[in-house]
Amino acid sequence: MGTVLLALLATHLAGMGAFLAVPVLAPLIGAASGLPPSLAGLHTSLVYGGTLVSGPLTGALIARYGAVRVLQACLGVIAAGLALAALGPVWALALSAVVCGIGHGPLTPSGSQILHARAPARRRSLIFGIKQTGVPAGAALIGVAAPIAAVGLGWRGAVLAVAGFGLAVAVALGPLRRGLDADADPTRPVSWRGALASLGLFRRDAALRAITLAAAAFGVGQFCFSSFFVVFQVEALGADLVAAGANLALAQVAGMVGRIGWGVVADRLAPAPVLRLLGVAIALVSAALALAGPGWPGAAVTAAGIAMGATAIGWNGVLLAEAARLAPPGQAGAATAMLGVVFALAMLAAPSLFSLLVQATGGYAAGFGLCAAAGLAGAALLAPVARAGLTRS
Repeated sequence: MGTVLLALLATHLAGMGAFLAVPVLAPLIGAASGLPPSLAGLHTSLVYGGTLVSGPLTGALIARYGAVRVLQACLGVIAAGLALAALGPVWALALSAVVCGIGHGPLTPSGSQILHARAPARRRSLIFGIKQTGVPAGAALIGVAAPIAAVGLGWRGAVLAVAGFGLAVAVALGPLRRGLDADADPTRPVSWRGALASLGLFRRDAALRAITLAAAAFGVGQFCFSSFFVVFQVEALGADLVAAGANLALAQVAGMVGRIGWGVVADRLAPAPVLRLLGVAIALVSAALALAGPGWPGAAVTAAGIAMGATAIGWNGVLLAEAARLAPPGQAGAATAMLGVVFALAMLAAPSLFSLLVQATGGYAAGFGLCAAAGLAGAALLAPVARAGLTRS
């Protein structure tokens, strides 16, 4: 279990380059290209557009090739997408985001499929939370390392360094294939018919549907915050880019701690009430960021970022563990892929809407207000599930 967890942590760590390498460097890319840095949300939306291409096929890809091989291929595609971004023109940045999304789509479902079969039920939320710490850890690494690398290598060199790290992790996963991909069946077809069958879980299963919609709502706060926190600090608060990246890194570390801590709490109590509490907390911290201005002390900005990290990023492991538990036997990967498709549809719109709100209002308050409303919506969506006790472990 320890080796598997370490491998999945590294995979998520490298995979976050698909989402954050370009947004974190947006001020430098914008200075070179003339694009407003606040358009970073469009990049996140395009990445999620790419996940819609590969995500629905994840269950079939795992069955045919094995989850580890799928993870390796994903990291290779993400590296190729980041190399495209380094070309620089607007078309290359847009195409890069889509290619990175295609690579990222199967990452989380493949990891869930591997882990669900090996995680003890009494510690499932904790173990999934530990696995998912790779996401904020990757964001923290990029938040700190990419601006520093850009000082010496330029923004293109920093992006290529993130791509190289992903390729190194893909190679390191190779020895795990013999044990974890033993049940792969090369004769299994990969088709959209099978993909649509997995999406039918959303229609048929009320508990999975509620959890999926709540995930989409919480994801608005998670990815809008992660995509815009650096640019928000630089443009609205007058912060230095490296300092802003460091604050994002601290927020992601708080997300790591939150994913483990909330997993422990959810295993002791019940996941739905914990998730509802997190939804309300996301709303409160988002409202605080909406009120932030240049007069805020640096410590207050850092504290708000840490609080947002612990909540808007910390919910993920608890929710994914429940999605896997509620899935029909043998379909944990398919259920997580279904969740990922609905999540991607929401993320296709939300970060772009955040960008449009910034452009329309000339500030970030309305965008963070959107995050607050989404947090409350997620908490409300889980109310019937909590009353019915459908997610009690």
